[in-house]
Amino acid sequence: MSRVYNFSAGPSMLPESVLKKAAAEMLDYEGSGQSVMEMSHRSKIYGTIIEGAESLLREVMNIPDNYKVLFLQGGASTQFAAIPLNLMNGSGKADYVLTGQWATKAYKEAARYGEANVVASSKDKTFSYIPKLDPSTFTKDADYFYICMNNTIYGTVYHEIPETGNVPLVADISSCILSTPLDISKFGMVYAGAQKNMAPAGLTVVIIREDLIGHARDITPTMLDYKTHADNGSMFNTPPCYTIYIAKLVLEWIKNEIGGLENMQKLNEKKAALLYNFLDNSKMFRGTVVPEDRSLMNVPFVTGSDELDAKFVKEATEQGLVNIKGHRTVGGMRASIYNAMPYEGVEALVKFMAEFEAKNS
Repeated sequence: MSRVYNFSAGPSMLPESVLKKAAAEMLDYEGSGQSVMEMSHRSKIYGTIIEGAESLLREVMNIPDNYKVLFLQGGASTQFAAIPLNLMNGSGKADYVLTGQWATKAYKEAARYGEANVVASSKDKTFSYIPKLDPSTFTKDADYFYICMNNTIYGTVYHEIPETGNVPLVADISSCILSTPLDISKFGMVYAGAQKNMAPAGLTVVIIREDLIGHARDITPTMLDYKTHADNGSMFNTPPCYTIYIAKLVLEWIKNEIGGLENMQKLNEKKAALLYNFLDNSKMFRGTVVPEDRSLMNVPFVTGSDELDAKFVKEATEQGLVNIKGHRTVGGMRASIYNAMPYEGVEALVKFMAEFEAKNS
């Protein structure tokens, strides 16, 4: 069968050239006579894979030398507890901005370990915007300030990074990592689940400034202490070997085929513009996010009728435009147009939307 256009919010599409390379190397990785899936993580050959992945990530994202890159497991959600256990150990306070479900879950987890303060929230309008921040409300002696950079469910993104002074800024960048250039030096720590823009599910990447490592609470589980993984080159236990290998291939694709994150951003802007322009001019469909806070990665939209929404999702699926149903907490539709979604996929979606509108007006 022909491949579909997969608009899933994650796990999501991977570049076709990456899948083909992985398939070609499935039984025999570079003459080793074995698959990466069955390779010892302590072997020299696997060492070249994990070291190569880190080196490429540093190069592509321009990560400063005083930051550690950690390849972890447990999903981004495990970081909701790891962050306060490692970082909330000075004043025992942290500031959180609530812009969706994931930021809210992170805040609730942090509140179990210290004083978590909500400095702003967009819950009043179903998280359809990024709230304006008032620095006078920030906790002056907070151990860190937390944001979710791109909100997968609600389709919002920070276009401006909050200024937090000497307080380390921590960001969940799961659904926007590698989509545009990002100045890592403005953050104390960023982290991402890999299953949206980097690799299959199973890998979580943490990029953390070195001075923030080594202050974990005594009760912190060994596996949640960043020092454990920083001191052992992400090899304290068996890492998610195959997922890291795919991440390396994706990074090679961004570097060699796309030409880096500046070009990646241009492609993503072109795709998003096509879809948003259609939504802004449609009489049936409308986007749910205020224009100034729209995400390049996740585009939620509705018709205003639950019946029409369901019909659209069903017929889109029949056309090979799959996983376009909105998150259960929002309803409607959502097109996740991550890095690997080709422009042609968005063109096909917009063409179908125009046809659907003409038939059902």
